[in-house]
Amino acid sequence: MLFRSVVIAGGTGSRLWPMSRELQPKQFLSFHQGGSMLQNTISRLDGLDVTDPIVICNEDHRFLVAEQLRQMHKLAGNIILEPVGRNTAPAITLAALHALETGEDPVMLILAADHLIADTATFHSVITNAIPFAEQGKLVTFGIVPTQPETGYGYIQRGEEQHADQSTAWKIKRFVEKPDQATAISYLESKEYLWNSGMFMFRASSYLNEVAKFCPSILDACKNAMQQPVSDLDFIKLDKETFTCCPSDSIDYAVMEHTDLGIVTAMDAGWNDVGSWSALWETSSHDANGNALIGDVFTHQTRDCYIRSEGKLTAALGLDDLIIVNTKDALLVSHKDNVQDVKVVVEHLKAHSRAECREHTTRYMPWGHVETLVRDTRYRVNRVTIIPGGELSLQLHHHRIEHWVVLTGTALIGVEGNEIYLTENESTTIPVGKKHKLSNPGKINLEILEIQFGSYLGEDDVLRIS
Repeated sequence: MLFRSVVIAGGTGSRLWPMSRELQPKQFLSFHQGGSMLQNTISRLDGLDVTDPIVICNEDHRFLVAEQLRQMHKLAGNIILEPVGRNTAPAITLAALHALETGEDPVMLILAADHLIADTATFHSVITNAIPFAEQGKLVTFGIVPTQPETGYGYIQRGEEQHADQSTAWKIKRFVEKPDQATAISYLESKEYLWNSGMFMFRASSYLNEVAKFCPSILDACKNAMQQPVSDLDFIKLDKETFTCCPSDSIDYAVMEHTDLGIVTAMDAGWNDVGSWSALWETSSHDANGNALIGDVFTHQTRDCYIRSEGKLTAALGLDDLIIVNTKDALLVSHKDNVQDVKVVVEHLKAHSRAECREHTTRYMPWGHVETLVRDTRYRVNRVTIIPGGELSLQLHHHRIEHWVVLTGTALIGVEGNEIYLTENESTTIPVGKKHKLSNPGKINLEILEIQFGSYLGEDDVLRIS
């Protein structure tokens, strides 16, 4: 049967700093398979009878999500923007309400955007086998068969065996918080416990009925926020004031721990939630010395390390069990045993309002992206990429001069009502206080080298006129 997929793409993924940042968290990054984790999550559905996904994200990530869906030809007004984060129960409630607007009551597959699954065939088989339970009105969650006594995951204890058609699952006996080592060992030995994956399947109406029963305030707030959604390009925007009043809660606490309809099915498909750099090392390909090497990396007498380098040579000599992540504006060096302390770095950066916490050197816009190449107090150099048909707003700056050099493509530039075309190796200068706009009228990407000069170069030095 045809079912509807929902991908939850919120969160900041701070444990994978400096790759993961507030404006570009881990679900939008590529670690293993070429595409981003979000794109791989959606691609993993190929071969299943499923519609284009509903993607739920926060407003800060809207253009990044839209671009990644556009690259996959999956962009179809299917992005719900949360004005504020309210955890998974409200997010899924929004998706269910949206799914019912078609007049149908689809079975929904709820996925996180930041999971790795190595065995797609097994993943498909488990998903397919869960459908009969969802059709019966059950709320299905997918429990991961544990491979070790893991203390970093929640667990689900299996209860009475259940059958639907040819499929087998179990009633949920209880949810268990992250255990200590001894308890985790006992769980593994008992074979009664599964890791809580955060993946679900159910009919939209079945889920909403349970939300109404156990968390009516969540349902009411989501209904009110969805009453007059604003369609903006590819996005569904909600009323911020109304949604802010919604309680924040996970689907586990809000619904699954209380419902009598909970079912768990077992999945053994090479799942990993990539919650740390050490987890990423475990799931990466290794050389003969156990090293996971990404980018321009040279090693000598180095073993069991994860080394990632962006844009520059990184040499590692005589090292063991280290995490080295070298981005364009930050360097992380950590022992594997200390990777959970990355959060200390992030907290320090937040406390000191450092840009390295919030954004990368590349920023994504509806018309393309901007990469900062050089940053100084009095000047800045950016590489600006504008997609075909992309257009920047009419604007002016009070403190800076901008000099533009076209690297590739054709630029249509307007200054105080006068328009000119520039092609490769041609340039122009935008004086302080002059109204200007920039667009790409061509069929290929427009790339511009932008040099900013001035006493103040903050991003808030812009007056948008239209």
